[in-house]
Amino acid sequence: MPLKVLSTDEIRDILVKRVDHQKQAVGIVVGVIEPDGRRVVAYGDLAREDPRTLGGDTIFEIGSITKVFTSLLLADMVNRKEVTLDDPAAKYLPENVELPERSGKSITLRDLSTHTSGLPNLPSNLKPKNAANPYADYRVDDLYQFLSGYTLPRDPGSEFEYSNLGAGLLGHVLAYRAATDYGSLIGMRITRPLSMPDTDITLSSSMKQRMATGHNAILAPVANWELPTLAGAGALRSSANDILTFLEAFLGFKESPLARAMKAMFEVRRPLGKTKAEISLAWHILGDCAWHSGGTAGFRSFVAYDPKQRIGVVVLSNSSTLSGVDDIGVHLLNPKLPLANPAPPKQHTEIHIDPQFLENYTGRYRLAPDRILEITRDGDRLFAQGFAQLPDNRPGDLTGATGGPKFELFAESEKNFFARVPDIQIAFETGPDGRATSLTRYRAGQSHAPAARLP
Repeated sequence: MPLKVLSTDEIRDILVKRVDHQKQAVGIVVGVIEPDGRRVVAYGDLAREDPRTLGGDTIFEIGSITKVFTSLLLADMVNRKEVTLDDPAAKYLPENVELPERSGKSITLRDLSTHTSGLPNLPSNLKPKNAANPYADYRVDDLYQFLSGYTLPRDPGSEFEYSNLGAGLLGHVLAYRAATDYGSLIGMRITRPLSMPDTDITLSSSMKQRMATGHNAILAPVANWELPTLAGAGALRSSANDILTFLEAFLGFKESPLARAMKAMFEVRRPLGKTKAEISLAWHILGDCAWHSGGTAGFRSFVAYDPKQRIGVVVLSNSSTLSGVDDIGVHLLNPKLPLANPAPPKQHTEIHIDPQFLENYTGRYRLAPDRILEITRDGDRLFAQGFAQLPDNRPGDLTGATGGPKFELFAESEKNFFARVPDIQIAFETGPDGRATSLTRYRAGQSHAPAARLP
């Protein structure tokens, strides 16, 4: 029996609750495509200080959904015989760039697309001048420097580890192969052939007028992101109507010059970590459904489709709250899967505490067997930075480890701190001497397991 998607009124009721009562976004746009046609349901405002309503042509940052476009580029270039999936990525980089290898195995284009390259999520030399726009000043030379000095912790192709770096590198090497830039290649090969005028990195004057303002998890406005070097990981902006056009092509509702490439994306399957899902070229797959989500400092996005039922959904939010959109998209595809019930975000107020207390919290904390959070102090300021620890290192040894961006923590009590970017909270537990023994992280109102402080 064909699946029936919720009615427009039912979808709108979900959005009203999510925006007005649960305070998870300033505005949300939902797009649905099915055999009977396509429709858009929107609720909320363009920005907290701009009451213009959202719609199908409102522009959002789509974050990691960009990766699907990057891998479609790869599949199309394979179809054109410009590259092969098993080409070493190093083949399309300058000769002076030494891409890491292990056990005689090179990182292939297939490995980059399926997040099995062995590269970390982010490069350790990503040290943004502005944490609110962390990729903006990361240069191509920085990328090459990191790659040339990195040691892979495992063989390429052997294990899934989500990597923004790997996806960004894939976009870079494909553009290098085509002798152009990533944005131009996307326009030439995907968005113009599919008639998607509102999907681009650079905003046209019309797109600027329709661009939603991004908001963080407490619904404060934030600046847009720029990803000049790692564009293939998350630089695109788009609208619900354009993404529905994209899904229309994947679902075969209209003829497309990319039909063969779209089909070829699913001929590659690798395990998605230790889950029951798989990863194709960028798309995550479980059962009959394919999906991808995205997030930046001010936006959340979700796209999915079921080729068997011939249904697709896109959900776009102008807030970065983790509980904003994914569950809505999943629920629309399968109403048996319940919606989340997130609590409204808590407002955090910074207070001043004696800087001497901060020294009690410095150190390294084990978040997971291979994840370390380092807390450091600089005068009267406290900072945190996550690291992916190499498997052969002793506990807490960060030699060669890959670190994410460092972010500042602000006190809201003597032992409780919050970060503005990203939106997380940290509570320290201390011993009789006042020194921290562990910390607990909170995000989107959910707590993680306590992380013990390492000696």
